[in-house]
Amino acid sequence: MDDVLGGPTGTSGAEYRLGLYPSDRAEYDRAPGQTGDRGYRFLLPLHGEMLMVQDGREARLRPGTGGLIAPAAPFRVLQPRPARVLVMTIPAREMDGRLCGPVPAATGLDLSAGLGRVVADMVRAVGEERRSLTGPQFDAACDRITELLCLLLAGDERPPAPGHLAEVEAVVRRYVREHATDPGLTGAAMAQDLGWSLRQVQLALQRAGTTPRELIREERLRLVRDRLRNPLDRNVTITDLAHATGFSSASALSHAFRQRFGVSPRELRRHGAAR
Repeated sequence: MDDVLGGPTGTSGAEYRLGLYPSDRAEYDRAPGQTGDRGYRFLLPLHGEMLMVQDGREARLRPGTGGLIAPAAPFRVLQPRPARVLVMTIPAREMDGRLCGPVPAATGLDLSAGLGRVVADMVRAVGEERRSLTGPQFDAACDRITELLCLLLAGDERPPAPGHLAEVEAVVRRYVREHATDPGLTGAAMAQDLGWSLRQVQLALQRAGTTPRELIREERLRLVRDRLRNPLDRNVTITDLAHATGFSSASALSHAFRQRFGVSPRELRRHGAAR
């Protein structure tokens, strides 16, 4: 199992590896103190089943379930009948950083529904397309899988690491700048589109003293202010400007604008024209 990856049935990028483990039958033991490499292994059965023993617990891995092997952790795998398993190797720092420390071994992960099924579908898709992906593309896809796998393991309750939150904040701010004019832009919609949980987005922005709603409103108001100062937009009505920047009405825009800048949109436009 430790050397199944990277052969003719496997592929790898600079960071991750993914391989197909086909076998008629097998028995594998990693004894305590046997280091192996520094990566986690995520096991996704495609056909058949295998018995996985870790920390004195047994779990039968079959399609619809999965298991995670921690770096250097002792384990035993028994496979009495033919089986095919996708094995994804994940750098330890990628999981430890997201979950604020080493991740314990996990067996019997439910991959039949919800987020677990999304993770399983993505691993299978990357496995099917692995020969069509460049190294950076392969690593990027595996990085997103790792993000979702961490959410699955943590039950979305364990806080991400500060460094990861800073990365989330930067991506969220860029996303809001690019989509501020979308009237349907919300924290939940943004999180779903980016592949993170709403809680992660909220935590990342909380560190910066704001919320998804406040960030969206601030970006829209700045956009309105810039357009009010632009001579090319002097004939655009406040109502049209409101609808073009994601506000529900001119009155909603005017109220938010006065709260933020101390003047109404019309007053700012008049002052700019006078200057």
